[in-house]
Amino acid sequence: MASNDLCTREGALRLKERIESYWGERGYDVSIELTEAGFMPAMRSARTDVRSDMVNGMPRPANDRSSERRSP
Repeated sequence: MASNDLCTREGALRLKERIESYWGERGYDVSIELTEAGFMPAMRSARTDVRSDMVNGMPRPANDRSSERRSP
């Protein structure tokens, strides 16, 4: 399997680590999770999605994240 395939579990994990490292070096704490999507007929394979709390690829302001945690 190609090392640049970001839809595999291994590729999605590498992408997650790169995103966390990139924003961590800039002082942001982003929340990223991997979600198994199962077999996709169009891809003819299983897929792993990368999900985050970012908006349009940018970390959310700290006050947005802290207010979300306090909400029930």
